[in-house]
Amino acid sequence: MKRINDHVSVSPQIRPEDVKAIKALGFAAIVNNRPDGESPDQPEGAEIEKAAHEAGLSYHFIPLGREGVTPDMIEQTKEVLEGSAGPVFCYCRSGTRSTTLWALSQAGKAPASEIISAAAHAGYDMSHLAGHLSQK
Repeated sequence: MKRINDHVSVSPQIRPEDVKAIKALGFAAIVNNRPDGESPDQPEGAEIEKAAHEAGLSYHFIPLGREGVTPDMIEQTKEVLEGSAGPVFCYCRSGTRSTTLWALSQAGKAPASEIISAAAHAGYDMSHLAGHLSQK
């Protein structure tokens, strides 16, 4: 798990049995940014969703696949982050797609340099998004 800021952390793929530990760390929501079926060893999103609900966490499925980022994905991410009662845990295969959607959802809220820096401190290079992050 990589912490971007006090409100958002990202991670590579999780398993249903990881959800209790995520809850114990104080997270209020899980965002799944990985489409189902990318890898044969990947648990289905429905399994993670069930574990999240059993643990008292909200669960959001905002898959980012080969078709790329859409404005709707960015808006959904923004809504989840702004509407969460506590810290949000986002995951995909490596954490990069989750970081990308977080960064794009922050465009206009903070300077591009701050968004890129926060992502870099978590180990993700979002410098290629600088032009998009400078727009509102």
